[in-house]
Amino acid sequence: MAYYAAILDMIDESKNQTYRPHHLEYLDKLKEQGKVYLKGPFKDGSGGMVIYIADSFEEAEQLAKSDPYVVEGVRSLNLREWGI
Repeated sequence: MAYYAAILDMIDESKNQTYRPHHLEYLDKLKEQGKVYLKGPFKDGSGGMVIYIADSFEEAEQLAKSDPYVVEGVRSLNLREWGI
């Protein structure tokens, strides 16, 4: 298992509140499955970050790309392996 940081920069703020419940529900389900370590918004409102737990970069990428914020074009995705 490894940790992957998904940096989600805001693209379309007008869609943010619409898709926020879907985004949070998606991440809560993954947290229950042990696939999310941490998550939260940036204080300046520019987006947020999710730390995924996955067996590979490809698995983390699939999880991150399935986030409703990414699917609906609300946020961009920058995924990197994260070391703690």
